Amino acid sequence: MSALLPHWTSVADLPRSHGAPLGRGTLRVQPADFQVEEQLGFVPDDDGEHLLLWVRKTATNTEWVARRLATLVGAPVSAIGYAGLKDRHAVTTQWFSVPRPREAQPDWTLLAADGIEVLAVHRHRRKLRRGALSGNRFQIVLRECTADAAALALRLDAIRQRGIPNYFGEQRFGHADGNLRRAHALFEGTAGRVSRHQRSLWLSAARSQIFNAVLAERVRRDDWDQVQPGDCLQLAGTHSHFSIDEIDATLLARCAQMDVHPTGPLWGVGVLPTRGAVRTLEEQIAAEFPSWLSGLAAHDLVQERRALRVRVAELSGELAAETLTLRFELPAGAYATAVLRELVDWQETAAAALPSA
Repeated sequence: MSALLPHWTSVADLPRSHGAPLGRGTLRVQPADFQVEEQLGFVPDDDGEHLLLWVRKTATNTEWVARRLATLVGAPVSAIGYAGLKDRHAVTTQWFSVPRPREAQPDWTLLAADGIEVLAVHRHRRKLRRGALSGNRFQIVLRECTADAAALALRLDAIRQRGIPNYFGEQRFGHADGNLRRAHALFEGTAGRVSRHQRSLWLSAARSQIFNAVLAERVRRDDWDQVQPGDCLQLAGTHSHFSIDEIDATLLARCAQMDVHPTGPLWGVGVLPTRGAVRTLEEQIAAEFPSWLSGLAAHDLVQERRALRVRVAELSGELAAETLTLRFELPAGAYATAVLRELVDWQETAAAALPSA
């Protein structure tokens, strides 16, 4: 007997940590209203059998750029590396790797008609892997913004001091949460034949939804950024984490300084590292998705952790003539829209709201 599709809360309805939205605005009126610049987690080798390309793309998605690069250098698309997927309706600057051509380098300007500019080229020893970033720098413009300037300044200061909940954003779940519905079909054995890429997207969506549900409850309890007995804490800027039973003044100070963060589960095989009431909470929320838990285990995903809180670095906001310009930096894996939702409600233009091609 097939399991019923579980109920979940979509990103738009997740609880906010800093209060109600301060107004409304329109996002992505034009691609330059959403600018992202990758911050690489290492320096190029300047030697080796690959080329690292520093690429600016406009109104096109990362996978399309990878296909165009593959065609230009005469390599399979599987040989093209990139560290992260970036939005289509935006201007984004990111790194790609390609196998170094045996002959002269191709004419990169041939990509200009597709909205692709190669800004720099470096030799490198390895293919660029997913996640090989330290973070991203954003400049985002919201037009027709109705927020009050004084209230906005206070909210920005609160975010600088406290950070924001590290929710997975709408992009992870697909149009109308379609990736979650497909994940459920995968777990029920009704998805048919799917590619490895599709399966990975759907599995990630299911894990991310369980994480968001746990984080949402911690936000409701107002302890999403506070150390609790039994928490599993992550060291800022790393994937390292450790469990605690008791809280002392040193831990409280480190948490206040954002040196450590409470974490939530990315579900899979294995034992939760949390203890006591924290583990009970995570198990109770995860139990609302029984077929997903068994499905994730069946696909050999293992228990991992993600910080419940994210620091928003170099945050600034300028409001003039109903146009709000925001600048900030986030670590890899954090979503800019998680920052926006703590400030204002927004709507996207019709073109920007379409799924990526």
